[in-house]
Formats: sequence, C-alpha cells, structure tokens
Amino acid sequence: MPPSNCRPDAGRGYLRSRYFMPLFSLFLGALVFTAFAIGGDMTDALLSLPVFVGLAALFFFARRSETIQGLGGAGRDERWAMIDLTATAAAGLVLILVVIGAWLYEIAKGHDGSPYGELGAIAGIAYIVAVAILRLRG
Repeated sequence: MPPSNCRPDAGRGYLRSRYFMPLFSLFLGALVFTAFAIGGDMTDALLSLPVFVGLAALFFFARRSETIQGLGGAGRDERWAMIDLTATAAAGLVLILVVIGAWLYEIAKGHDGSPYGELGAIAGIAYIVAVAILRLRG
C-alpha cells in the first residue's frame, strides 16, 4: 500500500511548470549538439544550437499564447489533454502510414525493406501491447 502522502499525480507538477519545456528544449539541444559533435560534424552541431535555444525562448516568452501554453504544459486542462491525445494519435497514424509506404517502396525496389519493416513491426507490437494493457486496466 502506498504511503498516505503519495498522490497519483505526484511528480507531475514539474511537467506543468512553465520552465519544463524551455529546459527540456535546451536539454534536447545539448543532446543533438553532442550527437553531431561525436559524429564529427561540428558545423551542424553549432547550427543546431540556435534552433533549440530559439525553441526554448519561444516556450519561455510566449506565455500569452494558449497554443504555446498547451504545448508547453503550463496551461493544460482536460480539453488540452484530449487535444494532445487526438494529435498524438493523428501523428502516430501518419508516421505508421509513412513507414508502411517506405517499406513497400523499398521492397518494390528489390531491397529488404530495412529499417522500415522493423519499425513497422515495433509499432504493431507496441499497439497490441498498449491495447492489452489498457483493456486490463479499464
């Protein structure tokens, strides 16, 4: 049994903080910079920094925009949760269709379809597992 001070939403406060998305954007920028630098491409490493710093600034300074607040987490409510869920499902559908299309294109060219076949299989398995887990929970 969890302690009495343990809430189901414990730890989510920082995700709804107005500082989360700007800091997360800077973190992603550091990861991208590091990946390019490890790969020996310092030009792209240096070009990627302003993109992520600009994204962080957008999330930090555009507080009056309901869209930015919804994307950034600070201005979210049940309506935004549904918008996010629907947008995530739409993006997932587009990505799956692109992966299937790329796989078909590659096998039509006589190639083995990699890595698109593997990505499609992972997406299919993830979907089945998610349905099973959500069915058991609900």
